Amino acid sequence: MVEALVITPVKDSLETLKGTIEAIRNAEGNFLYTIYNDFSSVETKTFLDEEKGNYRFEVVHLEDITSNPSPNYKLTLQLARKQAANLNVPLIIIESDIIIKNETISSLIELNREIDNPGMIGAITVDKKGDYNFPYQHQRNKSKKIINTNHSLSFCCTLLNENFLALYDFKSLSSKKHWFDVFISRRSKKLGFNNYLAKNLEVVHLPHSSRPWKRLKYSNPNKYYLYKFLKRRDRI
Repeated sequence: MVEALVITPVKDSLETLKGTIEAIRNAEGNFLYTIYNDFSSVETKTFLDEEKGNYRFEVVHLEDITSNPSPNYKLTLQLARKQAANLNVPLIIIESDIIIKNETISSLIELNREIDNPGMIGAITVDKKGDYNFPYQHQRNKSKKIINTNHSLSFCCTLLNENFLALYDFKSLSSKKHWFDVFISRRSKKLGFNNYLAKNLEVVHLPHSSRPWKRLKYSNPNKYYLYKFLKRRDRI
């Protein structure tokens, strides 16, 4: 019996994507895996079509559904939520710059069953050295704690509980925004669920590999905010 729906939203970054897919293929657990390809290059699209049988994933090319230019995170979330709700299973989002461990998915599924009233459960992100990194660099002390948090959870590697998905269908997500982790984290809390940061589950994050211009936030902030406000990118 399927215990979760795992998805990866994809916008190029082929090298990190290959690592993400390989890690998920080797992961423990009984789950379905769907990749949402958001207007990637021909090279990335060809790779996905050629390898979906070998890596046991389904691929949805958003260009076959919408003409709206990337990013299409709202549509991705709505499609994935509908599939997970129909199966009555949690939705696990693993982004294309994340490398999970073999036990990450099965541990998230187990936590979802065991902890009190979860709406969302996020695995904490680390760099290749094992230090906490974006977006959880504010967690300064290493531990194995599972924290009931009021902070927003990133979608880097995060489970959305099936009861939360039954109550909230994502139809009201704003078309003016690009990213929804902050809004959905708040909605989970507003509906009475608990959001947890699982510091006992570490995943490697290679930040902003799919959209390299976002790295400017750290290397050239002025240029980043020029992109953000004048070109209306990165709206949250």
